[in-house]
Amino acid sequence: MVSVKKLKCFKAYDIRGQLGDELNPDVAYRIGYAYAKHLNAKRVVVGGDIRHTSEPLKLALAQGVMDTGAEVIDIGMVGTEEIYFASFYLDVDGGIEVTASHNPMDYNGMKLVGRGALPISGDSGLNDIRDLAEHIDSPFNTPKETVSVKANIPDATPAGHSVFSGTNNANKYSQQSILDPYVEHLLSYIDLTKIKPLKLVVNAGNGAAGHVIDALEQQFKAANVPLEFIKIHHEADGSFPNGIPNPLLPENRAATADAVIANKADMGIAWDGDFDRCFLFDENGRFIEGYYIVGLLAEAFLLKSAGEKIIHDPRLTWNTIDQVEAAGGKPIQSKTGHAFIKERMRLENAVYGGEMSAHHYFRDFAYCDSGMIPWLLVAELMSVAGKALSELVNERMAKYPCSGEINYRVADVSIILDKILQRFSAENPVIDKTDGISLEFDQWRFNLRSSNTEPLLRLNVESRTDEALMRAKVAEIEQIIQN
Repeated sequence: MVSVKKLKCFKAYDIRGQLGDELNPDVAYRIGYAYAKHLNAKRVVVGGDIRHTSEPLKLALAQGVMDTGAEVIDIGMVGTEEIYFASFYLDVDGGIEVTASHNPMDYNGMKLVGRGALPISGDSGLNDIRDLAEHIDSPFNTPKETVSVKANIPDATPAGHSVFSGTNNANKYSQQSILDPYVEHLLSYIDLTKIKPLKLVVNAGNGAAGHVIDALEQQFKAANVPLEFIKIHHEADGSFPNGIPNPLLPENRAATADAVIANKADMGIAWDGDFDRCFLFDENGRFIEGYYIVGLLAEAFLLKSAGEKIIHDPRLTWNTIDQVEAAGGKPIQSKTGHAFIKERMRLENAVYGGEMSAHHYFRDFAYCDSGMIPWLLVAELMSVAGKALSELVNERMAKYPCSGEINYRVADVSIILDKILQRFSAENPVIDKTDGISLEFDQWRFNLRSSNTEPLLRLNVESRTDEALMRAKVAEIEQIIQN
């Protein structure tokens, strides 16, 4: 008898859940089966991050895919963007990365794409996959079947069930490395002959990024490219001995900043667990807000091909628009979120898209986000300009000081947004509702929006050259929210 199981792990953009009732081999199998059925897939690529639970969940997922009759190509322990790359490089019907990125230890999840690395999210098939998965039976549906935080491969399946169970599954499963062609693709974004001597601190956070850095390092040495890596928290370790890798949190930045200063490095780079985001530090160990990196990368592309379109999100915009237009490009605003950015990039054939949250998207990377391409481009830009990273961003930060994203837990988002609109309407701002509300005045602007993934209200404020004004407006809006 087929069991009906409501799956709470399906979110707006991906799958994330607490290990045990929300995410376990039973759920993973159901997702794999439903995913392959929904796509009518013949070949699917799968991979997983370094978490101890990712391998067993991946194998259960793979069995679900294969039980539909589809073939599975397992590319091993990889970051999310390696699944994106494999999905278009291997010409398969889609791919799934098992990852919880920067979520706590007792969580895991999955990111799904279709053919050509086309994103699958709530309004493009993810809900249909959920509905189908809730009505599928699986060989893992015993009441006590869970995945522990320290699970290993032998624990991946219950007794009597292997990843090759089912008709001819052994012939449907193969393992393949795509590391070499993936690294070759990364290097295609820069001219190695232009790279000047640079010392870089790289912090993989004990996540999945380390093996890619090692492979890039080998290529740089072979080509006599003068890049030196100072590696910290480099070894992949699913127990995360130095904490969950999430450099967006201020308390997680000290290790990278301190290493930059101690080693007199030119730049620091830190990644989250599945390295689809990278975070940059200048030669003084100062964390650089992702907002200013968007402008830098847009400029890097426009230097090579003027007139291209650049996609940006509505949270912080003035600096990006200014830099894009000055470099001869066309800035285009999109709603926040990877599915919206990727869709708009495809529609506009934009060469690059960037979000202040450190997600950076590239046309030649199937419009997907990458945590490796950005720092390579910045290193090239520093080399060509002959400037330190601080010199590249200081002027921009002074011209458009910003608050960074500030989060508030509130009972009712709509009530607060109405109060904010009432408060400022008399000042006749330009109002934009692309994503939440954006109000623009002569000397300052702000965006206030509800999170797509968490019960939070998110605030971003920026001004024209007046940091004191920016901070005063943050305090004013914050008082309204908290009251």
